[in-house]
Amino acid sequence: MNMEQQIEHSHLPIRGLNLHIAQAGKGELGTVVFLHGFPEIWYSWRHQMLAVAAAGYRAVALDWRGYGLSDQPPEQEAASYDDLVEDLLAILDALSVPKDFGARPAYYFALRHPSRTCGVMCLGIPFLHGSTTFTSLPEGFYILRWREPGRAEADFSRYDVKRVVRTIYILFSRSEIPIAKEDQEIMDLADLSTPLPEWFTEDDLAIYVSLYEKSGFRYPMEMPYRSLHKTNAIEDPKFQVPVFVVMGEKDYVFKFPGVESVLKDGIMEKFAPDLKITYIPEGSHFVQEQFPDRVNDLLISFLKDHPASAS
Repeated sequence: MNMEQQIEHSHLPIRGLNLHIAQAGKGELGTVVFLHGFPEIWYSWRHQMLAVAAAGYRAVALDWRGYGLSDQPPEQEAASYDDLVEDLLAILDALSVPKDFGARPAYYFALRHPSRTCGVMCLGIPFLHGSTTFTSLPEGFYILRWREPGRAEADFSRYDVKRVVRTIYILFSRSEIPIAKEDQEIMDLADLSTPLPEWFTEDDLAIYVSLYEKSGFRYPMEMPYRSLHKTNAIEDPKFQVPVFVVMGEKDYVFKFPGVESVLKDGIMEKFAPDLKITYIPEGSHFVQEQFPDRVNDLLISFLKDHPASAS
């Protein structure tokens, strides 16, 4: 049975929007909810969904509001991470597996609603308490550029959606932080002669393109990039559930200010007493697509240690 036959699609009405949900598996052993980042989509979890379903769990991957096949929120400039945490209240009652910006709502959900989750297995982003500042990075750092209203939209509009998604996937799969020079835009950092990563096919790209052709990039620039400063930090956060961070050592996020220190100097353990950290030596930002078998093994092992039915 191929992937299309195993994965079912539906829409859930949540807080006035219809959010797209992809599901696989019967769920005898519990549910695992996958939360994508940017430029990803539910499809980013295809390998993990099938592995989890085969192991006896129900796999659920959503398109965040404003992404993929989910509805666009009406007031996009009002986007906040609290919206995403609230959306999860209608979905999450199990183990969450977030990645990239999906980490923040997953961490906040676990802190605010510990009885609704049995753990968090996060790819690529540790828990960073307090606001993350990027003042030590140059003006051409992609997050600083994309924070500027209209700048990414003008940059992206020079090309079709396929070229934009392709370029971002190439840049984010490298080990260096994407930083443009003063006379460059982010889209100038790769051209059509640059090959896609070997683990990401033209067919994969086509699926992403079809979804971003539907959603556009306007909301993805608001969430996460223009909303990073809006979240209310939780005072004295302490996780009551197990947290597992899987980090590709070639993930460019490793080079963000403070990230390596949080992981390697014991800082995150102050907030997450039941913490496990695993490094995948050649892993990039897209480690779950690059090394799916390795990530699936880690995920199934974590599920066996922490049953995916919330208490």
